[in-house]
Amino acid sequence: VFKVLSHIDSILRSPRAPPLIYRRSKGPVQNHIPENGQECGFEHLPLTIEMWADQLMALKDLHRSLRKLSLELVPWHTADPQDNREPVRVEDLQFIVDAILEEIENKEKNSQTPSLPTLSAIVSHFQKLFDVNSLNGVYPRMNEVYTKLGEMTNAMRNLHELLELDSSAPPTVVVDTVGKLCDIINENVTEQVQQLLGTQDIHSIINKLEEHECFFPPFHALIQDLLCLLEISNPEDILPTVQNLK
Repeated sequence: VFKVLSHIDSILRSPRAPPLIYRRSKGPVQNHIPENGQECGFEHLPLTIEMWADQLMALKDLHRSLRKLSLELVPWHTADPQDNREPVRVEDLQFIVDAILEEIENKEKNSQTPSLPTLSAIVSHFQKLFDVNSLNGVYPRMNEVYTKLGEMTNAMRNLHELLELDSSAPPTVVVDTVGKLCDIINENVTEQVQQLLGTQDIHSIINKLEEHECFFPPFHALIQDLLCLLEISNPEDILPTVQNLK
């Protein structure tokens, strides 16, 4: 017995042994006193072995709880149920914990990836917005929208530069500015026409145009007859030719 106890004591005192946790025993501890009256040094062994037995039982309970958690989180990683007769190893528990942690990390990485229903809703919304009847037409319409958007962006950028507007000016400001420029141009054109025709009255302009329609056709016919009669082709040569005939 003393040899066995010595072997156990050497195991407990080895660097690989866990720290001893002493607690009050459930019953009185009998000290083993040799014949010389000195303590044998193994009084702590019953307490330590009892504590280890409790830890081994708790290890089985922990293994059972981890397996339940693993079945909920990563059922495809869970191995076949372990035979109760086989001892539970720390490596088994560590494997289950590592599998759970790996699954949690993968879920965190993929948390930003939209689900299939979300992607389907996005495609359906695009079809409604841009009047696409089939899935085959989604990509061509996307390309068309992208091209049109690029053209509109370039046009708006050029208008901002031409109108000397800030790049942050909204499209409504651009449209208002273009409208004002058109009004100014129309007013200038009206004034120029009025100055050309020598009248400020729209009715007078109409009369001038009617007079022009009455006068121009006979005048044009007369010029054509003179060109034919004088055998020339340029209206500017009419006067020199008539003067030579005098």
